[in-house]
Amino acid sequence: MNEIQLKYGCNPNQKPSRIFMEDGSSLPVTVLNGNPGYINFLDAFNGWQLVKELKAATGLPAATSFKHVSPAGAAVGLPLDETLAKIYWVEDLGELSPLACAYARARGADRMSSFGDFIALSEDCDEDTARLIKREVSDGVIAPGYTSEALAILKEKKKGNYNIIQIDPDYRPHPIERKQVYGITFEQGRNELAIDDDLLSHIVTQNKEISADALRDMKIALITLKYTQSNSVCYVKGGQAIGIGAGQQSRVHCTRLAGQKADNWYLRQAPQVLGLEFLDSLGRADRDNTIDVYIGDEYEDVLREGEWQKRFKVKPAVFTREEKREWLAGNQEVTLGSDAFFPFSDNIERAYKSGVKYIAQPGGSVRDGVVIECCDKYGMAMVFTGIRLFHH
Repeated sequence: MNEIQLKYGCNPNQKPSRIFMEDGSSLPVTVLNGNPGYINFLDAFNGWQLVKELKAATGLPAATSFKHVSPAGAAVGLPLDETLAKIYWVEDLGELSPLACAYARARGADRMSSFGDFIALSEDCDEDTARLIKREVSDGVIAPGYTSEALAILKEKKKGNYNIIQIDPDYRPHPIERKQVYGITFEQGRNELAIDDDLLSHIVTQNKEISADALRDMKIALITLKYTQSNSVCYVKGGQAIGIGAGQQSRVHCTRLAGQKADNWYLRQAPQVLGLEFLDSLGRADRDNTIDVYIGDEYEDVLREGEWQKRFKVKPAVFTREEKREWLAGNQEVTLGSDAFFPFSDNIERAYKSGVKYIAQPGGSVRDGVVIECCDKYGMAMVFTGIRLFHH
């Protein structure tokens, strides 16, 4: 098949719409179910590139959860401990396959942003992963294949209309890519940069100790940023993104946004949150929304009289600012990646508040010395890659 006709483009008024191969060759994808749209395919193709590179860089199954052409989360298939299984709402599913663990982590990093996501998987989708996907609100999935059991499960989703795309894992795009804006064609070489150990070998801080886990997390951060709308900053811990700040005009705003998401991820693991007694009738999405408000500054919105009864069996105590600060101090060994250099040390100061110890960034700012000095103050290890990763 050379082309697929779509209902419309980014918006319903943008017609006609299609995806096609300009050179007349066959598309490398097959729609197994559903009717994917324009934005679905943008998310699918960006997501597929991300997980394919994560798998190549780490040797582990990978998954990502995409929304509006940026990842809400990305992860590799490391086992889940009891706490993570609980905050990702998968503790009832038993022991999960590595691929299912990767998606649980990718989805769980920022569950609010992942609501209605498009999923990309580096491996053939198995039954465990399909069972997990079936219970979440999602627009579709792309993978190199599906087991018969997984395909049957996914085809039941959304009343039989769930978007399921299969991609040829051996497909290699042309090295030159083009797109049009305002009738004008832009052309550039594809970003084929390999995120590997050599790229992460130039350590510029006094602390030059980078653990194998931190090196893996640096790769996850940079590969995630490679497919995130710039400016962008990514916090990673334990093989998964825990906070992604995308599309901000100021880099420190990216750092703050991603840091707040990382903080929220860690706050969800606090005893005050794990102990919340939700009504049995309250669904996962409503629980996610409630937790987000409860751990934020507007907590009274879910604790005031007449409101808490709609969500909880027992009214929770306020999670005070002091308690949150004390809990967040336990989040350590976090890795941070940036798609371009840090122009000011305020980014490092903010990163430190969220437990960052390892940093990967291009370097090249006139204030590199000030940024390095700030890292040395906190005993951080920072790598200069020399390579920017803007994506638009």
